[in-house]
Order: sequence, then C-alpha cells, then structure tokens
Amino acid sequence: MPSKIEHRSSRGAFRMHLTASLVGIAASTALLAGPAAADGPRITPSGLDVPRYVSLKYAEVNARNGPDEAHQLLWIYHAKGLPVQVVAETREWRRICDPEGGLAWVHKRTTDGRRSAMRVQPSNLPLLNAPKPGAKVSAYLKGHAIANLDKCEKGWCRLRADGSSGWARETDIWGTDPAIQCRKG
Repeated sequence: MPSKIEHRSSRGAFRMHLTASLVGIAASTALLAGPAAADGPRITPSGLDVPRYVSLKYAEVNARNGPDEAHQLLWIYHAKGLPVQVVAETREWRRICDPEGGLAWVHKRTTDGRRSAMRVQPSNLPLLNAPKPGAKVSAYLKGHAIANLDKCEKGWCRLRADGSSGWARETDIWGTDPAIQCRKG
C-alpha cells in the first residue's frame, strides 16, 4: 500500500507518494552498519553522533517548527520507515532532515534507530546479488520506495523490502551520506 509525505506550507499541500515494494528474489539479512559523520561526533543529550540517520517509527508523525508541542505544526509525515537525518537534538526532541530537504523537529519517541534508505528518483533501481558492477540483478527497488538498510561497505549498500534484497551503490539511495543533507534554517 502506498504511503505518502504530506507537507503543509503557505503554498498549499504537497504530497509525495512512496512505496515500499521490491520485485525479485529473497536473500538473507545482515547486521546494520553505516558511515560515520564527516565532521566527527558531537556530544549530544542522547550520547549518539549528530548527524546520524534514523527512520520514522509511525505512519503519522508531526513535524514542528521547534522542539516543543507548543511550536507550530509544519506538516505531518505519512510514511512509516522514512529515512531521516538527525542534525540536532534536545533531550526529548530531534531536528531532522527528510529526503525532500524538509527540516523540522519531531519527538524522539517517533523515531527508530533501525536504518532505512530511499530511492528518491522516480526510476526503478536494480538491486544486484553482489556488491560489484556487472553482478546479476536480483530485484528492483521502485522509484520513491523505502527499503530497510542492512549494511554499507565500500560504496555499496544492502537493501531489503517485501522479502527481497540486493546491493545498490550508496550514491543511488538517500540515507547514507554522512554530510548534513539540509541547510539549517
């Protein structure tokens, strides 16, 4: 079933449809890994590195202008598992960057440490059965789809969704680049 991100702004509503579907054959899972931040870790209330990637835990997540429920609601995410990058945090809130460049605050309880990645381009992405050019295609990640991120190594990432898995170049997905993805505003 397609999910979507809904942005509310003075220009009206913006919706982007996301699907979490793969077509292909299944393979086993692997342990989660990800690249370290380019600037090195910063001390944070959680003790975790910033920037870092997490995913949205629920099908509806409120995005706010500041780190408190009294701050203005900017939009509501409708995409469980959406990869987002934590770029700042307080004890209870996380400032996140989303795949469309949106920057907002969400409560820490709405995020999950399990990693995911997204194909932000509209075209399907071939997933290979080995992390090397020319390997056999084992599945396709649909355009704008979200997949679980098992691990990344040497510029390749292993993705899983709908019982299928395969390798894709890190540069072909969103949710792995260690640099901050949104400009702070």
